[in-house]
Amino acid sequence: MVPALRDTAALLDATRTQWGGRGDLWVFGYASLIWRPEFEFVEHRPALVHGWHRTFRMRSRINRGTPEQPGLVFALVSGGSCRGMVYRIARQRAASELDRLWAREMPTGVYDPRWLACRTAQGTVPALAFTLSRRSPNFTGHMDDETLLQVLRAARGRYGTTLDYMLLTAHALREHGMLDRELARLVFLARRAGLA
Repeated sequence: MVPALRDTAALLDATRTQWGGRGDLWVFGYASLIWRPEFEFVEHRPALVHGWHRTFRMRSRINRGTPEQPGLVFALVSGGSCRGMVYRIARQRAASELDRLWAREMPTGVYDPRWLACRTAQGTVPALAFTLSRRSPNFTGHMDDETLLQVLRAARGRYGTTLDYMLLTAHALREHGMLDRELARLVFLARRAGLA
């Protein structure tokens, strides 16, 4: 089932209102935003978020798969904690950069944008994050390893394969000294199956 589209313009307006435009805009990245942010920022820092975790349980029917062969991408789902990066966008550029970010992350409104307290070595910053509800039709829930391997073997979308996306994320996290045990397990699984 393909989920219904949400009013992304209204969600963007609400996000702009919550930000207020009075200071710089912070954005939290937990997967591809780490290795391909595609917006102009003046600073980035490693960050830790509590109450949310990275999970490889979101269907991708365009970017890393198709409607016939959905791929997977990471999502930020409630529970646990997540290490990622926060990016500071200067206030003067924040409105236009937020538009670019929104076009990338929210074309169908699949995510729930929310402001999360991101702990960094220099202090806690409130950052915009794109989270996924467990009630979303795009949330897969638990998948057994054989099903995951089938997706990693076959899923390809407009930006490439699910396998490449997973490996790029794993590499970016390693480069920043961030351990994600489940992702390390998935990479091991793919290598054992001869996929990587």
